[in-house]
This record gives sequence, C-alpha cells and structure tokens, in this order.
Amino acid sequence: MHIDTNLLYTWGAVAKRIPRNAIIFFENDPALSYFQILEGTVKMSYTNEDGKDLTVGIFNKGNSFGEPPLFIGQPYPASAIAQTDCVLLKLSKTNFFSFLKENPEMQFKILKLFAWKIYNKIVFSKNIVNHKPEHRIQYFLDNLKKQHDIAPTAKMKIPYTRKEIADFTGLRVETVIRTISLMNKNKKIEIVDHKLFY
Repeated sequence: MHIDTNLLYTWGAVAKRIPRNAIIFFENDPALSYFQILEGTVKMSYTNEDGKDLTVGIFNKGNSFGEPPLFIGQPYPASAIAQTDCVLLKLSKTNFFSFLKENPEMQFKILKLFAWKIYNKIVFSKNIVNHKPEHRIQYFLDNLKKQHDIAPTAKMKIPYTRKEIADFTGLRVETVIRTISLMNKNKKIEIVDHKLFY
C-alpha cells in the first residue's frame, strides 16, 4: 500500500536510512510501526523447521510492508531485511491508527490490501502445495507477470536469482536449477547470458 508521504510526515513519520543487509525487524519482534519504502528494496522471510529460508515477499519503492500484525497485536511472523541501501518512512503504531481514524478512505484501502493478501496466499498455497516443481515455478512466474501488469504473451526479464525463486516456491536450489534448465529446453522459458526471461 502507498500512502502520500506528505500525509505521513504530517502525522509524525520519520525517514530512516537503512544500509544493505541490515535487519529492520526480526521474526517475533513486536509490531510497533508502519513502514513505507522511499528508496530501495526490502525482503521479508522466515526460517522453517528444516532451517530453510522462505520468502514472504519482496517490497520496492512506494510499498509498505509488515502491516497485518499492527492490527491484531501479534509479533511479526517474518523478519525484514534491507536487500539494498534503503530509505524508509517509519510511523508509530499510535500515530498510524490516529491517522486512519481521521482518514476513513485509507481504512478501505487497507481492507482491500488485506483482502488481496489473503486471496493471493490462498491461490499461491493451492498452486504450490503438492505440485511438481515445474508447476510451482511456472505459477510463480505467471503471478510475477500479473503483479507487474505484463501481458501473459509478453516476455519479462525475471529479476530474481535461482536461489530467490527457490525461497519463494519452497523448492531446493538444485531442483530450481534443474527444472529451469528443462523448461528452457522445452521452450517454456528463455535463458540469455544466464538471465531468465519468461
């Protein structure tokens, strides 16, 4: 979700520089602030029982992240790390809720955002759980194109490494590499100078 930065500053938001690889918050930290990205990229992920990192989402300039726990008084279910040098706007939970009370149209935007997040999680789970690696990867790539408003027939350069695709899909890196190679051979994707196009 994107909230006008001038409005956020009016309600007490502070811009903070975060260096690459710095932790913004850890899994199980209390949710105390609203975050919105002014510059850079943030990754949210958690470690499962097998010790594998799973990516919840990657957020870019203009995106907010980590909002749901603010509303239910729960700790963050995943950690947030700066993938690049970032500038974040940080607004305290108290001021964020005061802002929402004064701006009911933003309440509807947040409700819509949460509805999309729930919908996407269900569809993602349905397409990832108990499916073959190729189906998981293809669904992930289709969903990525949809998020970037790219037509299904158009080619998109995939901005993620094989490891990041593995983290998103819950597959092993070796499985992703092998499956992508097979998909390339079957002309379902294209690899140019080690870059993936779909």
